[in-house]
Amino acid sequence: MKPIVRAEGLWKEYRLGMFEAAYGTLRETIANAVRSPLKKFRSQNGGMNGETLWALKNLSFIVDPSEVIGIIGRNGAGKSTLLKVLSRITEPTRGRVELYGRVASLLEVGTGFHPELTGRENIYLNGAILGMRRTEIQRKFDEIVAFSDLEKFLDTPVKRYSSGMYMRLAFAVASHLEPEILLVDEVLAVGDAAFQKKCLGKMGDVAKEGRTVIFVSHNMLAVQSLCQRVLWLEHGEIVENGPAGTVVSNYLNKSFGGTTGSEAVWPEVEGAPGNDTVRLHAIRVRSDEGDAAAPVTMKTPFSIEIEYWNLKPDVQLHITLHVYTEHEIMAFTTGSGRDSASDRPLPMGLFRSVCHVPGGLLNTGRHRFNVLVVKNKSNVIFKYESRVSFEIVDLDERNLSWYGREPGVVQPVLQWTTEQLDV
Repeated sequence: MKPIVRAEGLWKEYRLGMFEAAYGTLRETIANAVRSPLKKFRSQNGGMNGETLWALKNLSFIVDPSEVIGIIGRNGAGKSTLLKVLSRITEPTRGRVELYGRVASLLEVGTGFHPELTGRENIYLNGAILGMRRTEIQRKFDEIVAFSDLEKFLDTPVKRYSSGMYMRLAFAVASHLEPEILLVDEVLAVGDAAFQKKCLGKMGDVAKEGRTVIFVSHNMLAVQSLCQRVLWLEHGEIVENGPAGTVVSNYLNKSFGGTTGSEAVWPEVEGAPGNDTVRLHAIRVRSDEGDAAAPVTMKTPFSIEIEYWNLKPDVQLHITLHVYTEHEIMAFTTGSGRDSASDRPLPMGLFRSVCHVPGGLLNTGRHRFNVLVVKNKSNVIFKYESRVSFEIVDLDERNLSWYGREPGVVQPVLQWTTEQLDV
């Protein structure tokens, strides 16, 4: 089967500190005149004009017709640059791209729109750019307007649209004008939750219709649910190219595993956080599934371990945790004092208290916690604001049209039943 996209040896170089205008306007001419002396000064004083950045490095891959491909990686990995090369917005420094189909791109807010034209006129303009006849555009026109929910603003110049309105119209146009290849960057974050849900559902429909989709996103749930195959980029190079589930899992292992601040250790008592009664030895978060570097998913039980030195004999000590979301909302508190087996006074020595958190409790996102050491179940003798954090990721495959974060601090798995009453 002949591929619909073929990339061979793609390299893309950018010159740092250089400015290239896409077209000349009076404002840009004046701005360039101001910049010119500054550029000359920087170049004479060791500025950045001579430095280069390779955004893409020898990328080669193919995409088959009807395939849905995800592209993942950290910010600056080269994902958006790759889509711009595939969209013919920018040319590669070296290498070549072959496209065998009509391409629609949704890369940045307002890309492909003329700001002086109305929403209606831009719909026809984008259709014409895709090579569609006027009758074809008219056949899809009502669906586009209904999807964007912008009917009363349709005859307003798009330069007066908000970023969210821009995105509504842009996605409606790109997804409804039936391109053979749809390129989508991480632009859905501009819209609200309801709009994201609608867009992701539409992308699923586009994929089911047999069209090719290349999708860049940081939403791993959406990538894994929508895509058959994933390219993982780092520093402009392909780290892995394979099945979505495998690549996403490997990416999360590296990104959210034991290398992201999920452990802090103080090897010596001297200098460790604490006081003359207690000092911390280690704080760590680990998955209960055996692999300490494995990501913590919404289904994964995990443990928070606190190791500490008790420096005085016969002292009753307990550990309390205050767990916070990334928005500094307290998710829950818990303490070892609820375990009756720990009510005995402790001798001097090194101890470990472990909090076991079940799967199916916390919602997605990054969490942190404070460690409180409590004496005699009543007096907080030491409080430590830990920098150790952990990420809860959602990798459940869903049959719904929503792949985003559900609201709320917790997302427990609760049992439901439905029965008919009028029998």
